[in-house]
Amino acid sequence: MKISVISDGAWATAIALLLIKNKHSVHLWGPFPEYIEEMKLTRKNTRYLKGQALPDEITLTHSMSEAIDKAELIVMASPTQYARKCLQQISEFGLTSNQIIVNVSKGIETGSLNRISQICTDVIGDINYVVLSGPSHAEEVVKGMPTAVVAASDNPDISQKVQNSFMNPVFRVYTTGDVTGVELGGALKNVYAIAAGISDGMGLGDNSKAALITRGIAEMARLGVALGGRQETFSGLSGVGDMIVTCASSHSRNRFVGEQMGKGLTLKAIKEKMGFVVAEGVETTKSAHALAKKWNVDTPIINEVYSDLYEGKNPKHGLTELMTRKAKTEFE
Repeated sequence: MKISVISDGAWATAIALLLIKNKHSVHLWGPFPEYIEEMKLTRKNTRYLKGQALPDEITLTHSMSEAIDKAELIVMASPTQYARKCLQQISEFGLTSNQIIVNVSKGIETGSLNRISQICTDVIGDINYVVLSGPSHAEEVVKGMPTAVVAASDNPDISQKVQNSFMNPVFRVYTTGDVTGVELGGALKNVYAIAAGISDGMGLGDNSKAALITRGIAEMARLGVALGGRQETFSGLSGVGDMIVTCASSHSRNRFVGEQMGKGLTLKAIKEKMGFVVAEGVETTKSAHALAKKWNVDTPIINEVYSDLYEGKNPKHGLTELMTRKAKTEFE
């Protein structure tokens, strides 16, 4: 089938490479015409995914109409804060009843506090929608390292179609009906990855990081269930699975942000250091903090990450406050 990937970032490129290996006809859309032309000439994505050749079979385009025309799957891979703009472009051309939006971005829009599925409804209306999420670093997927993710949709037939389109011997896809839980797991784990990076940057060791990840999973589930997700989803691939890989891996951009903060750098300096690369958790922290306040959910780790990022709080003080809170039972 024809599948179009909307974005030219690292994960978008990895998805395009995966799908071309699955013998689909793949279009990769990018927002900057001059960079798309450069990629056409070099057949490389040196800005976001270095060292990986782009086969001639992948069609590179800046034309949204060319990308979505007759595409059975439209893979939304742009950073969450740019998703609305991309969807508005898509809506100008209209979607047919058999086209499916597959979201692979992991974040919550600031301001509206919407997940991607909600943004899609706002901009386009009733559509065929699937979110694909889980522990899946682009750098490892392109190398063919075994990876497992989950596809969530309100319509089982649609999630199974996406499952069959993406699956191969090294990329396994499970299905679920919990769109809310899968989207929240993928988004919130980025906030905890920043916290894990702060721990690493401060040199706190394995005990501290294990405690942080474990309590982060409990906090994520508490907020996620309050927002409509299922408890068991946060114990699955988009919850525990994505939490482990993002908090522990050197590939994680969110963990990198936290690590630099733990070493004393400001957020401004870190962003300058990262250049074009986007760490979704930086903006998602704002949204997660606002959602927790709105729904009156206790999220001490999210609160501390927010204070470190946006209120200039010293992470060492945040650590002390986390460790000296009122004593509780484990499952409170």
